[in-house]
This record gives sequence, C-alpha cells and structure tokens, in this order.
Amino acid sequence: MSSVYINSAACISVQDTLNENFLQNLNAETSSQILKAIEPVYKEFIPPAMIRRMSKTVKMSSVASHFALKEAGVKNPDAIIVGTGIGCSQDSEKFLKNVLDNNEEFLTPTYFIQSTHNTVAGQIALGLQCHAYNFTYVNTSSSLEFSMLDAKLQIADGEAENVLVGSTDEQTERTMELYKLNKTIKKEEDLPVDYLNSETHGVVWGEGASFFVLGKEKSKNSYAQLKDIQIVNTLDLEETKQSIEEFLSKNNLTNTNIDAVILGFSGDAQSDGYYKKAMELFADSSLLYYKHLSGEFNTASGFSIFMACHILKNQEIPEVMMMNDLKKQAIENVLLYNHLGGNDHSLVLLGKA
Repeated sequence: MSSVYINSAACISVQDTLNENFLQNLNAETSSQILKAIEPVYKEFIPPAMIRRMSKTVKMSSVASHFALKEAGVKNPDAIIVGTGIGCSQDSEKFLKNVLDNNEEFLTPTYFIQSTHNTVAGQIALGLQCHAYNFTYVNTSSSLEFSMLDAKLQIADGEAENVLVGSTDEQTERTMELYKLNKTIKKEEDLPVDYLNSETHGVVWGEGASFFVLGKEKSKNSYAQLKDIQIVNTLDLEETKQSIEEFLSKNNLTNTNIDAVILGFSGDAQSDGYYKKAMELFADSSLLYYKHLSGEFNTASGFSIFMACHILKNQEIPEVMMMNDLKKQAIENVLLYNHLGGNDHSLVLLGKA
C-alpha cells in the first residue's frame, strides 16, 4: 500500500502543545493521580453561545481540528474521521443524573443528543459545513489507529485526497471516581510515579485531543510518512517480539532500521512488561517514552504520534522523552508501540517525509 503523508499536526494536552515553543517547556507529571489538559481561550475560536452547549471534548476537538486544517491549508477535508475511547462522557453523566434527579420524567433531550460518541465528528462537520464522509471509531486504546487506517485506505483507493483524522478523550468526575475504586488510577500513596521501574499497579490519568491532516501529496510542511499500522486485540507477553518483527518484515525492515522507538510506559507494573519485552529488540535505537508528559488515557497514542511528527520534522529528540543515550544523526524511521492495560496493542510506523 502506498504511503500517505501527515501534513499537519495539532494537539491539546497536559502540556502547552498549542504553544510554538512547547518542545522547550515539556514537564514530566509524576505527582498527581489525574492530569488536566491545558485548554485554550475557547471564545477566540468558538461563538460564546455555542461554547455553553459544548462538552470539554467537543471544545478541545473543535480547536485542535481548526489548527490542523489551518496548518495544512485545507478548508474542507474529503473526510472527517475521529477516534475516541469514552466519547462525550460529561454529557452522558449529566443526562444520567437528570434521569435520576427527575425520576425519569420531564427530561430535556439535549444532554442525551450530545452524549453520543460521534458528536465530536458531527460538530466539526457542522462548523465546516462539510458533507463528506464522517465516521467515528470507538475501539478503546486503538481508536486513533483505526481512524488513521481508515484514512490511509481512503487515500490509497482514491476516495479522498485530504482527510482530517483526530482523537479525543475527556475526564468526568464520576468516571474518575470509578477508576480510583477499581484501581485503574494509582493510589495516592504510590505517588510520585516511576514510569520506567514501577512496582505498583494503576496509572496517572490524563486527557487531550490530537488532530492531523493526512494527504495524498507531500507538501513542503509535511511532518511524516504514515507507512503502516497494525492492531492486535490480545497478545501474549512472549509473543511481543515476534509480533513486532513480523510487522517490520512486512515493511521490508528489521529492528536495525528503526532509528527511534516510542513506547507507552504508563507506570503500571503489570502491563508495562510488554514494553520491556519490546525494548530488547532495539539495542541500537533511541528508546523514548511519553506518558509521563501526557498521562494515560484511551487515546493517549495521539500525543505520541504528535511528538513523533515533530521529532521526524525537526530531526531532534526532546531529552525529557529519552530512556537511553543513543541518538542517531538522521532519524528516518520511528516505530510507536502502545496498548491500554495489556489489551489493544497497536504498532504505527512513521517515516521521514
């Protein structure tokens, strides 16, 4: 399958990633259970009357998609594809609370209408007056990867030339309480987190929105080539290295051809074992991690793809991401490996544009 190009990248995250100088100001976040995204001044991008009716994830996505389209010089994409893990959960919680508070009577439908996962893609399309293909993937931690795979297929088949692809997830009060109860989120006594050598269970939870414009043609501002994506639902720990080697072989590469590997170490002692297995293959590569910058959440891989785009374009790796001291003179191929709690394993292969 022919390569497609990532022609723009925009991200709202725990870091100040909308700021042009964000790479110089990346800060590791290890002492909080829950990390909040740094949000822009929404009224600069969205009419105030609309802001009041939008959940956080819709607002973040509207602004991130605006920046992505503007950078790519695309006014109306040929498709809008969004991946999300828990969707518009704020409005879902508000609707369910209304059901309980009002004894299932006299309910306003607004929160229910806005609680569906495809609200984000729909709102972006409405704002752009875009009547093209519009789709939402809800596949836990591989939602963005499925979205990018769809976009790649559309471009390869000649169905589209420029596709807006994004991922987004927000936090809600009740969901975070439940995540603490079922030990998804680390206990306070287990903080600060040692992401690379953790002996405790649970993660630090984050949120954010990442949007990209994928195009058929390379532009002077292109960040990377999207070479290939592989998604595996379940994987035995001992199969990790073989799965990666087969993926690379399919792309006529070996582990020595990979200049940088970005791994999703989350600080969860049990599930991080997969990343430790993967590391064994790449003794001659720059080893990087990122969830100490973004937190863990369903579509945290959006942050890693955003960072990989900047690494390939600038040919420079931020020190705060490095796990070893190896830096290659030229960065041609970057491999990203992510999963959530040991499920939904994804491999994304990016190349220099």
